[in-house]
Amino acid sequence: MKRTLRHLADGREIIYFDEGEDTAPRTAEDTRDLPAVAASSEIRLDPLTGEWVAMAAHRQTRTYKPPADLCPLCPSKPGKPSEIPEPDYDVVVFENRFPSFEEGASGPQSTLDDLGLVRTAPGKGRCEVVCFTSDHNGSFAGLSASRVRTVVDAWADRTAALSGIDGLEQVFPFENRGEEIGVTLSHPHGQIYGYPFVTPKTRRMLDVARAYSEEHGRHVLGDVLAAERQVGTRVIAEGRHWTAFVPPAARWPVHVQIVPHRQVPDIPALTGAERDDFAEVYLDVLRRCEKLYDRPLPYIAGWHQAPVRIDRELGWLHFELFSILRAPDKLKYLAGSESGEAVWINDATPEQIAQRLRAAG
Repeated sequence: MKRTLRHLADGREIIYFDEGEDTAPRTAEDTRDLPAVAASSEIRLDPLTGEWVAMAAHRQTRTYKPPADLCPLCPSKPGKPSEIPEPDYDVVVFENRFPSFEEGASGPQSTLDDLGLVRTAPGKGRCEVVCFTSDHNGSFAGLSASRVRTVVDAWADRTAALSGIDGLEQVFPFENRGEEIGVTLSHPHGQIYGYPFVTPKTRRMLDVARAYSEEHGRHVLGDVLAAERQVGTRVIAEGRHWTAFVPPAARWPVHVQIVPHRQVPDIPALTGAERDDFAEVYLDVLRRCEKLYDRPLPYIAGWHQAPVRIDRELGWLHFELFSILRAPDKLKYLAGSESGEAVWINDATPEQIAQRLRAAG
């Protein structure tokens, strides 16, 4: 893989990840007249739950569903400059112009209204956009295994880079796919968030892993993986280094976890063979998902990685994909129980979900 770092007109970094070393040099300049990024993020600690919430009101002005010929994620064309100055690319990563968290955020930690009750702090972090292909009408499921490997290498590169930024505590690469999920740019892309705190879901998983390890002397996800591989009822696909299965307590009408067979904390810790095998297994899962309802599946997919600085020995990297589509024309809404009390009610059993996905192959 060839890696080239450049800068956009407003100073943001853009990094090209090319599959071959013989790729032409990436020398195109960003010709746009862009003002400096104006981001002002704040985080507040909910005093009732102990969870951080980000305030990023500047994101109201972000690009919203532009026509295909004005897509900012397509390669630049004469007279139509985009976020990617080059006329083509394999995989590219650049800093988000409308970030939820901003690396330059500064200011003192304080409390809301100076009352000492609600802690506040600058929303320091980093948000990046990852474009998987220059093909506007493509999809992750349509990528080659070699291209997915390049994406995995880009995720690893960025995880390592963001982990080295002072004040960032967790790195989360993810993809939102489909308008039903809330996607406003249809070009195949994902994002990477560098959070200034450990996320609530990760904290909960770490607490459970710690308690399980103290009682059993093993990692809970390792035991779950072994059980799923032994029983096989919920397994969707399996490679030499990864197994994809529907979680035994699945929350969503389509819900898959892809787990490596050995415990590693994050993507950079994966070997070359493990990265190659992930590409094959994930493409298998995605293609089954595409056939499930005979229509493109809206989904959220992302990596659960160990925190950057704490409890890394308790982390077990894994990938998760889920969809809100419960039938070709029906969505699962997070209504009273789910949104109000975080108690999920699934309309299908994990075994039914797994059987449908296996049949879709």
